[in-house]
Amino acid sequence: LQLLTENTTNGKKVQILLEELHEIYGISWSTHLVDLETDEQKKSWFLRLNPNGRIPVLLDVTDDGSVISIFESSAILSYLQETHDLRNVFGFESTPERSQALQWLFFWHSSGPVQGHTRHFVKGAPEPTPYAAEYFQKAMLRIYGVLEAHLSGQHSGHPRQYLAGRGEGKYSIADMGTWPHVRAYRSLGFSEESDMRPRFPHLLQWVDRIAARPAVQRGIDAGKYDSEENPGLRVRTE
Repeated sequence: LQLLTENTTNGKKVQILLEELHEIYGISWSTHLVDLETDEQKKSWFLRLNPNGRIPVLLDVTDDGSVISIFESSAILSYLQETHDLRNVFGFESTPERSQALQWLFFWHSSGPVQGHTRHFVKGAPEPTPYAAEYFQKAMLRIYGVLEAHLSGQHSGHPRQYLAGRGEGKYSIADMGTWPHVRAYRSLGFSEESDMRPRFPHLLQWVDRIAARPAVQRGIDAGKYDSEENPGLRVRTE
């Protein structure tokens, strides 16, 4: 296994799962940090691996010796869980539960661009655009509200610890695919005390619960996965 990544929200999803799989099964992989500041991910060698020019990308060797490239973070999570999580520690055996995990993976995958637009108009726009910033912040609050309702049991009457699985749920790739993004709410201009905790207490408890996992802490470690802090693993071509 070879991982081309950077310590972004999308990169962290896969980094976390690899660290979790290493803790359970002892799997190993090589990490290559892609220098996003120089648009390394837009160069021809990278585009041959991912035509969309985004990290992360996972390379794996199949049984017949051929190398396959997997891109899109949710697809990588699903691939790794199916191929390397042989006991379904982070997945599910039953079709309904597998479907539920995929539903939440897809839910956040479709919500991610909203978060990107929110961050841009709140923090990165060259000129202030209050209407756009407010519009996308409201959209993000709606998304957080969907997660809060699910975790609190607002509609089902059964509070949950995790997004997918029977009963209170089980920590799975559905959580890994969502957690790095939700954790980054401050980058969207939201305050924990005034914006998040009063409205989304179950969601923040979920954030804290996952953050306490040692493999999660390793998976977001900038000293390991940030190209500025770990230049020895940086991929930079001419």
